[in-house]
Amino acid sequence: MAQWVNAGVIESRFEGDRVFQALQDAKIPFLMKSFLDTAYDGLYLPQKGWGRVMVPEECRDEAEKIIKEIQTFFKKEGKDETE
Repeated sequence: MAQWVNAGVIESRFEGDRVFQALQDAKIPFLMKSFLDTAYDGLYLPQKGWGRVMVPEECRDEAEKIIKEIQTFFKKEGKDETE
């Protein structure tokens, strides 16, 4: 049985949707765990991020690469909008 490991932390729901699609396209099995807690209305999201992506250990490197590419894109887009 494969060991599941952390491949990255997602910062927003939009980033999570893009990572979801990219990992599906790459045929990488994954679990996405949201940190959103409705009882606290997202109070801890700034500290923890929106959620965590878990993948089988043998897929970790490829999944981390995909997640970093998407996060780089989101950071660049966010920077362009504020300038």
